[in-house]
Amino acid sequence: MATWIRRYPKTAGVLLIMLLLMLVTGWRWGMASSPQIQWQTVTVERGDVEELVTALGTLEPSDYVDVGAQVSGQLTRLHVAVGDRVEEGQLLAEIDASVQQSKVDAGLAELESLRAQRDQRKAELELARLQFQRQQRLHDARATSEDAFQSARSALAVTQAQIKVLDAQVRQKQAAIAGDQTSLGYARIYAPRTGTVVSIEAREGQTLNANQTTPTLMRIADLSVMTVSTQVSEADVDRLQKGMSVYFNTLGNSKLRYDSALRQVLPTPEVVNNVVLYTAEFDIANTEQRLMSGMTAQVFFVVQSARDVLNLPVAAVKQAGREQWQVQILDSRGKVQQQSVKAGISNRVRIAILEGLAEGDSVIVGQSSAASATDGEQRRSRGPRLF
Repeated sequence: MATWIRRYPKTAGVLLIMLLLMLVTGWRWGMASSPQIQWQTVTVERGDVEELVTALGTLEPSDYVDVGAQVSGQLTRLHVAVGDRVEEGQLLAEIDASVQQSKVDAGLAELESLRAQRDQRKAELELARLQFQRQQRLHDARATSEDAFQSARSALAVTQAQIKVLDAQVRQKQAAIAGDQTSLGYARIYAPRTGTVVSIEAREGQTLNANQTTPTLMRIADLSVMTVSTQVSEADVDRLQKGMSVYFNTLGNSKLRYDSALRQVLPTPEVVNNVVLYTAEFDIANTEQRLMSGMTAQVFFVVQSARDVLNLPVAAVKQAGREQWQVQILDSRGKVQQQSVKAGISNRVRIAILEGLAEGDSVIVGQSSAASATDGEQRRSRGPRLF
């Protein structure tokens, strides 16, 4: 052998290199044939688990009133602005009352004329009464004609009737003036309730026409209590019940939670893009005035909840049958074992564990990303090789 190597040194070198490569390849193949599996585990924790129905909602004042104009005319003055706090009876706006004032003045003048006519008729009545009394004495003494007596009696009755007509006309004109004065009062608009001005629909100088529809000037709302209106799909509406717990966060502050109870679900749905949606409403106190009209709320209706229970991620628990659940755990030798557990309520994230595990236990959810990457590398290393 030594003689052959001395005789063919180059060939021997090539064979030695090939032998070394085969030894290295065999060693790597042996290492790849028995990989060390790394498991990804989670720990059994204690906390709250809630089954929820989620929806988007909009905040609006629970109680508000639209303030309108009952007379036509130019809006001459606005005494409030959006966001102002107003008290019941406070002056809000003024409308040009020239037309209403002229009607009141004309009515008062007509009323004065009617009263003067009535005073005149009363004077004529007194004269007609005296003439009738004189004619009656003469008639009793047979010193006057029957025609003169009848004429005096008729004149007295006619004058009395004319006074009654004038009295009725005076009352009618007084009623008309009262109505005109009321309309004149409508030119000054007062707050019908205490609240906050949340919107103003008119501007100073705008001409208002109240002959056909009542123009809206502004809205006054009670912001101490807000109503959240949500749209719930028909697939989830059967899970809602009046009085159930509900909470929400606003888009501007997702860390602050507001708790309330469902007040009602409106029976008439709304169809949007062929999706049937029902409106669910609840109220929330707004003592700090942090909630504003038009805000969007992420709403969570609590169908059922479990407080301070053991729980796991949903991915760690597998259903083995009806009301039968299993998890995978590692025994003392590091081997995977199936463990039966009793599960409670769940949501899309976590599931409550009632029996079969203890707080702090480790449960397998899959292989770790590092092990998966190693397996992939080993599979690639098992491809076609030169030697």
